[in-house]
Amino acid sequence: MGAKNGKQYIERLKKASNNIYLHGERVQDVTAHPGLKGVVKSMADLYDLQFEKPEKMLYTSPTTGEQVGMTWLQPKTIEDVIKRREAIQEWALTSGGMMGRSPDYLNAEVMAMGVSNELFAEADPMFAENARKYYEFARENDISLTHTLIHPQVNRAKAQHEQKDANVALHLVKKTDEGIYVDGIRLLATQGGITDEILVFPSTVKKAGELDDPYSLAFAIPNNTPGLKFISRESFDYGRNSYDHPLSSRFEEGDAIVSFENVFVPWERVFVCGNSSICNRTFRETNAVVHMSHQVVSKNIIKTEFILGVALSMMDAIGIDSFQHVKDKGTEIMLALETMKSHMYRAEHNAKLDKWGTMTPDYEALDAARNWYPRVYPRLIEILRVLGASGLMGIPTQADFQNEEIGDIIHRGLQGKNLEGYERVQLFRLAWDITMSAFGSRQMHYEYYFFGDPIRMGMTYFDHYQAKDELKARVQDFLGKASNSKFLNV
Repeated sequence: MGAKNGKQYIERLKKASNNIYLHGERVQDVTAHPGLKGVVKSMADLYDLQFEKPEKMLYTSPTTGEQVGMTWLQPKTIEDVIKRREAIQEWALTSGGMMGRSPDYLNAEVMAMGVSNELFAEADPMFAENARKYYEFARENDISLTHTLIHPQVNRAKAQHEQKDANVALHLVKKTDEGIYVDGIRLLATQGGITDEILVFPSTVKKAGELDDPYSLAFAIPNNTPGLKFISRESFDYGRNSYDHPLSSRFEEGDAIVSFENVFVPWERVFVCGNSSICNRTFRETNAVVHMSHQVVSKNIIKTEFILGVALSMMDAIGIDSFQHVKDKGTEIMLALETMKSHMYRAEHNAKLDKWGTMTPDYEALDAARNWYPRVYPRLIEILRVLGASGLMGIPTQADFQNEEIGDIIHRGLQGKNLEGYERVQLFRLAWDITMSAFGSRQMHYEYYFFGDPIRMGMTYFDHYQAKDELKARVQDFLGKASNSKFLNV
């Protein structure tokens, strides 16, 4: 089949009739539901873009000769890494980077898992072959994926096997000749129910030991598999128009609890089964975390550019762009952007071929970027709030402008330096949707915890920072020379 378009994406969702619950009701058609149809349309636009810009978004499959999505590419050269990043950013531009789980995120993971699959063979060669075949299947059919990574937050002080109800978390129930049966709960599937399949990641939030082997799983199944339910949080798309809610009306992805009720998974879809050691090592040893981080940093560059563009537009709209403290705040966003771009340049131009023949970006640069961005993103949002001030509260709706009695009043009263009132309010509603709406609050929470608790991530980063011993030795060498200096007693 090869790459799909937006119409095919929507047709698949209609046919699949995934089992998703939203606002206490079973959703009959995700493509028409008021809380979902906006993001479904935006996802369809991404797939249409593949055919609008084929030279950037598509490449020739190495196995079928079909045109497939560039975001599935196994890069073999630095130029390939850059081409894939440019495709990632082309998609990100459509949402200003506000769609965090666009399909390319998991496409990168499936690619890495599929080509770097020998780790899975430690348990059984079948699992490595399954990973390889799944990558090819997903690429050739342009499968859209959600994923689930973490166990329920019951008692984080205990391992899964120590929990009061040890069967709450997703776990292995039994093995048969045909496959495995699993049962339990997993969190937190973004775009759960509006994608083709779900990838169950090895959970490494708390590293497992042998007693947690029943919870050590990785597999992929269709989202309409019997016994699989997506229980979505409240939708932040309130069915308003794109003037009033320019982001949440189009890019509200949703996040879902995933319930597995004695779900059957055929062996050919299993990658890890009951092996905590493999689960703990999967992301790093397959380089999946590197390629996923490359996608995330690529997206975050576009997101920061978008925030900077909004900030500059606000400054110009109300004539504050010459004030010293305003320029300083703009500089903060610019420095954040250029820092992220520098990380990306180093990551790509220091890329090396791994043992599977995949050109892999420099992880040290990406790891620094993915640890830093959750710490700086709240500040970027704060800057928009400070720049907007009361203007983020004085934002009438489109209906107000259309009212004959008050429309002209607010159109005149809310004009900007170079903008009419209607246009200035539209800009400030965008800034509000980034910063103060439910959608914007979720974006900040989402970025802060994108790869996990930033403090925990920072501890890991500190522990694995390679230059620590060298730098300490350099200081000791400096002190040693100072103690022998002829200036010591002067």
